[in-house]
Amino acid sequence: MNAADVAPEAQARFPHELMYAAAQQYYLEDATQGDIAKRLGVSRATVSRLLTEARKQGIVEIRVHRPAALGDGPLAAEVARALGLDRVHLVPKVSGPALGPWLAPGVTRALATVGLESGDVVLVSSGTTVYECAREGLGHYPGVTIAPAVGGQEEPQPWFQTNETTRILAERVGGVPAYLYAPALPGPELFYSLQHEPSVRRVMDLWAHAKCAVVGVGSPPLTRQMVPSLMPRDAEGLRQAVGDVCMRTYDRDGAAVTYPGSERLVAAKPEELRRIPHTIAVAVGAEKVLSIVAGAKGGYFNQLVTDTPTAEGLLAAAHQL
Repeated sequence: MNAADVAPEAQARFPHELMYAAAQQYYLEDATQGDIAKRLGVSRATVSRLLTEARKQGIVEIRVHRPAALGDGPLAAEVARALGLDRVHLVPKVSGPALGPWLAPGVTRALATVGLESGDVVLVSSGTTVYECAREGLGHYPGVTIAPAVGGQEEPQPWFQTNETTRILAERVGGVPAYLYAPALPGPELFYSLQHEPSVRRVMDLWAHAKCAVVGVGSPPLTRQMVPSLMPRDAEGLRQAVGDVCMRTYDRDGAAVTYPGSERLVAAKPEELRRIPHTIAVAVGAEKVLSIVAGAKGGYFNQLVTDTPTAEGLLAAAHQL
């Protein structure tokens, strides 16, 4: 048996010359893994591991260039101008149940414009869209602190638990997670005590120093199939709400809408979101057009990642208002 064919757990490291030989033949000579296995006297499975390890160690670097035809172009600029945003990042039409694979490239491009460095703080909201994008990986930012912009919720789904999104994103980008051990809407006594809890206070203090935030945009609360339990469906105020960012609901003009208990929300306030230099909203779908327009009007975010059909809907809606 060739030395390279020992079990992976028993193998400290492949020889560099072996990884290089496999990578050169596979990537530069278009040889198949079967051909390489015969030439090097190893198994096909070992060739696969050699190629994987070569990428991990930087022997192989793969770049995927975005075609000019997929550039954000005039539509993105028009939407940014119409909504008063700094920048809009477009992706092709989103289709299928999974949003992450479609939207993550746009979020990656948006984050690349921020100039993140070690020690910077990036906030994340709860919600399906941000959660799915975080799972895809959004670049590499070692030393950047990732923190929740809102507390956890009673719902069991992982995208309602902002600490989980924080953990996943920090792991993917090489950042440092800062967890918020607090419910999004605590009772009066707990809310008061949380203001003085050091671990909670540390994360809440990060909200004032964040360089960037990645947030979802909720559609009108009373039209959703799944409404967080902390938002009472029978609340009179929510009838005026057209969307929310970080559980902060707002009306068509972007003005705050309150509901019973909302004064106790453990979440970044609208004024804190407005102070963040780069707040990137990620949202897609016709049902969110009004939510996005109103959120932009209220200053809840200054960048947007969306798909082309939603962008066209936003432009039409902005022109009607």
